[in-house]
Amino acid sequence: MKIVALCGVGVGTSAILKINAERALARLDIEAEVTATDIAGVSTVGADAQVILTSSELVGSIGKTNADIVVIDNYFDVDELAAKLETALG
Repeated sequence: MKIVALCGVGVGTSAILKINAERALARLDIEAEVTATDIAGVSTVGADAQVILTSSELVGSIGKTNADIVVIDNYFDVDELAAKLETALG
């Protein structure tokens, strides 16, 4: 399973989201590859992803995808990530 953590530039924010998504997945006992990327790389990196995690501001920039797009309000809230990942993957 592949999950993409997406931010505008693909450096700081997506790295934080990636780490916290991995923590949330560990809580849920779900194994997945989590990759961080930016808007420019999402079509390539996210081509085979099941889930794309991002902010509401970037949803419109993602383009066509077969992945479930999950909007995260607080990238630091592992509880929010766990709940939304559980729903998306369950």
